Amino acid sequence: MNTYSEKDIDKLNDFLKSEIAAVETYGQAIEKTGQSSTVVQRLVELRQSHATRAQLLRERIVALGGQPAEGSGMWGSFAKLVEGGAKAFGEKAALEALEEGEDKGLQEYRDEIDDLSDNVRMFVASSILPEQQRTHDTLSRMLQ
Repeated sequence: MNTYSEKDIDKLNDFLKSEIAAVETYGQAIEKTGQSSTVVQRLVELRQSHATRAQLLRERIVALGGQPAEGSGMWGSFAKLVEGGAKAFGEKAALEALEEGEDKGLQEYRDEIDDLSDNVRMFVASSILPEQQRTHDTLSRMLQ
């Protein structure tokens, strides 16, 4: 027997807020940087990966009987930081801020996955975490 708790829904909503913030943050960086078309294309791909994860999380929250979060909450302020950083400090600073966000996202999933029930943990481990690792690694390579 596997029961889902409010804790699962709350944690998935925390993850969802982080993914929404990532989409917003990438959007700001794409809009504000004058990067080469190759870099912009890569950033668009990374933003889409976060958007896909956000949709998967929404669907899982609804399937568990919960109400998906609609905004990024406090994480949205990170998007504003990136927007300001891109304007004031340049493209490299914006990419570094995105990388910091990817680091935090990866750490959040790793730190909190064990708090989930078995089925929800398997969902995150198979559908969410590998993509987070990929976007993290892709952005890290872009900065090298």
